Amino acid sequence: MIVVAPAEPGDLTAAASVLAEAFVDDPVTGTLLGGRGHDRSARAHHLFVGLLRPVIADGTVDVARRAGQDDVLGVAIWEAPDAVTTIPRLMAQLPSFWRACGPDHLWRALVTKRAVDRYRPRPPHWYLQEIGVADAARGQGVGGALLDARLATVDGQDAAAYLESSTERNRRLYRRHGFVDGVPVRGIPAAPVTMWRAPASERVGRPAQLTS
Repeated sequence: MIVVAPAEPGDLTAAASVLAEAFVDDPVTGTLLGGRGHDRSARAHHLFVGLLRPVIADGTVDVARRAGQDDVLGVAIWEAPDAVTTIPRLMAQLPSFWRACGPDHLWRALVTKRAVDRYRPRPPHWYLQEIGVADAARGQGVGGALLDARLATVDGQDAAAYLESSTERNRRLYRRHGFVDGVPVRGIPAAPVTMWRAPASERVGRPAQLTS
């Protein structure tokens, strides 16, 4: 049985390792990392430490485990509708981002973030920033369990949800959870597709529409 719960500060290293493993060769994230082989994996770990550290305390990072076991199998990073990412908060993580991207790729990371932000819908929504599953746990329902857990909260608030996906395989999973395809994000590698999940009250009886 897969159990999903909000991450604790002590989960930081394990959660970053899972995401690094899942995204080291991702067509978007991979372009932000320098180096190859082990060095590339280490850089990916630094990237996700920087992303996770400031938001674990917000209660919007979920981790999946098997019941009664400690190993983290999957991780999802969400941004709540009222979340505010301040410059000081981002700057505090600069050492991790510098180790991940280096001077050459750090600028590319900023350009990528700006391109992605331009496509974010205006209506308030929960944003699925990252979701990843450990290689050894793929195909075992971990990703679906992570989505089900947070989307239950989203539906309880009658809120919308949004994400970008760079692979058709992942988009099939998101569609099964009520997301619909939007448009490709231009200006970054792989042109990930935006996906929108309307509030529960709007999904009844008519298809959801992506509003940007």
